[in-house]
Amino acid sequence: QVQLVESGGGSVQAGGSTRLSCTASGRAFSPYAMAWFRQVPGKEREFVAAISKTGDSTYYEESVLGRFTISRDNAKNTVYLQMNSLKPEDTAVYYCAGERSPPLPRGVGVRHRRYDHWGQGTQVTVSS
Repeated sequence: QVQLVESGGGSVQAGGSTRLSCTASGRAFSPYAMAWFRQVPGKEREFVAAISKTGDSTYYEESVLGRFTISRDNAKNTVYLQMNSLKPEDTAVYYCAGERSPPLPRGVGVRHRRYDHWGQGTQVTVSS
């Protein structure tokens, strides 16, 4: 019943920027942590970033720290991933993910939560 739909992405020059969006429906949005993952063909899906239900706590994969920013607008049921200083190594399919129900209580780090609702993915290609 939970639906996540990504938008944005596309082809970007190295050093450039883009922003991904993910809109959610089918359940209340604000009680759940949200995350972004990415995957390259033939490789394991990789965690990128996560954000708490209120947006006051975030966690990033080391390779994107300082370049990517995850944010959310609960009034719009939307989570974003702002990507700056893009590198060819960032090329991947990016997936929006929602925390499983019921949400874990306050105090459990967003990196350790389980995400079992997924969007369809959106391609980001970074050229040098």
